[in-house]
Amino acid sequence: MKMRMHFAALVLFVCTLASCSKESVDTTNITEAETAEAVEKELLEAVNGHRVSIGQNSLEFSAVAYTHANAHTDYMIAKGTLNHDNFSTRASDISAKEAAKFVAENVGRDYANASQALDGWLSSASHKRTIEGEFTHTAVSVKKGSNGKMYFTQIFYR
Repeated sequence: MKMRMHFAALVLFVCTLASCSKESVDTTNITEAETAEAVEKELLEAVNGHRVSIGQNSLEFSAVAYTHANAHTDYMIAKGTLNHDNFSTRASDISAKEAAKFVAENVGRDYANASQALDGWLSSASHKRTIEGEFTHTAVSVKKGSNGKMYFTQIFYR
């Protein structure tokens, strides 16, 4: 009886470990959405303008971060929700390719323009902390879903 209880506890422990993965592998059908290039440019300029106004450096554009931001924005549109799914994979890849020491991201949706997105992020303590953080590089992806709503991903690193 005691042996069965130990075995049952072991099985339960293993099942619990298997079910508690931080990131799931998702098979969502992802298509590339329409890029809102003008909004991307405006938001990047607005973020840099805000940073300079508080004595921080302007962030340099990163093509590597942009690739990951675009892919994540398409993923969020396909899922129909905001999320940071698979962030550690994006961060690891950026770190490997760019020798980044720290990677962060902000996401958003349903903002009508770059100004609203920045205002929304600055109204959130965690998003504001990221925007104002000690970073050197960034990329902004803004895309429109089939319903016309915009989704935003901004990746930061140093």
